[in-house]
Amino acid sequence: MSESVTPITLETPITRGKQKITQVTVTKPNSGALRGASLAGLIRLEVNDLHIVLPRVTTPNLTTQEVTALDPVDLMALGLEVAGFFASQAAVSSATPTA
Repeated sequence: MSESVTPITLETPITRGKQKITQVTVTKPNSGALRGASLAGLIRLEVNDLHIVLPRVTTPNLTTQEVTALDPVDLMALGLEVAGFFASQAAVSSATPTA
């Protein structure tokens, strides 16, 4: 997978002061960003593991409090992006149907 992906449009924007965050980009985590989280938990979209990793890999950087307050639909969308980084290029290519 690539280093970063297309921005995800949030179903429920995050309010930060006077700013509304409507899109978030998830960047491929390095091993340091995964500290304290379970790889298996991230693949299973475990909420506690996503709360650890998402503040480290989102642009704009979401705070832990903002991640905790995310709409479940938005948490799922961001979590699926994180989980997608654990698939190898070969696995992604073989899973993609060809015409």
